[in-house]
Amino acid sequence: MTVLGIDAALGSFSAAIVGGGDERTIELPGNRALEGGISAIDDLLREDGGDLARIAVGVGPGGFTGLRIALSYAKALSLAWSLPLVGVSSFDAIEAGLDLGRVLTIVKGRTGVISARYRDAHTMRRASGFIADVLAAVLPPIVGALDVAGDAEDVLRALDERGIDVNTIDSPFRPAALAIAMLGRTREPADNAHAVRADYGELPAAKVPSAR
Repeated sequence: MTVLGIDAALGSFSAAIVGGGDERTIELPGNRALEGGISAIDDLLREDGGDLARIAVGVGPGGFTGLRIALSYAKALSLAWSLPLVGVSSFDAIEAGLDLGRVLTIVKGRTGVISARYRDAHTMRRASGFIADVLAAVLPPIVGALDVAGDAEDVLRALDERGIDVNTIDSPFRPAALAIAMLGRTREPADNAHAVRADYGELPAAKVPSAR
C-alpha cells in the first residue's frame, strides 16, 4: 500500500511517500507551506507516486496556521482523487518507532505554552497550556527516569526543578510526514474527509479590543 503523508503541525511543512519498499520525503520551511506546499507534493508524486492508496495527515496539536494549511491540502486531495484520509496525532507521530514505557511527549506552542501527553502502561493524560500547569495536570508522582520526546527544551528545566531524571528521546523518523505516512498505512481511514478535524491544542492568543 502506497501512502502520501502530509504534516505542517510540527514546524516545517513536509510530505512523504511510503510504499513499495521505498520512502521519499520533501520538506519546506513552515512559512513556505501556503505558497509551496502543493508544488512540493506534486514534485514528490512525480518522482514516485506509485499507485497511491490513501492520504494521511497530521491533525495536531501544533502550529495553528500550518495545521490549517496541511489539513486543507489533505482534504482537497482526498476529495479530488477519491482516496481515503487518515488523521494522525502529532503525539503519535513523535513517538512512532520508539520503544517507550513511561513517556512525556511535548509539542511546543507559543512562548511558554505547550501541549503534552503522558502515558504509561496504565494511564494516559494530556493537557495544553502554560508549562507548569500542564505538568501539574498530566504527571503522576515519578520515581526513576522519565522518557521525554518532542520539542522539550523549554520543559526540561521545569522537570529538573521537580527532581525528575529525564531521558530525552529523538524520533527515528524525519521529517514528521514520514512517520505520519507510515502510521497511516496501519490505521482505519475516516468515514469521509470532512470527519478529519484539527486538534489545535490551545488556540492562538487573542487580543481583546480596547473599549472606546
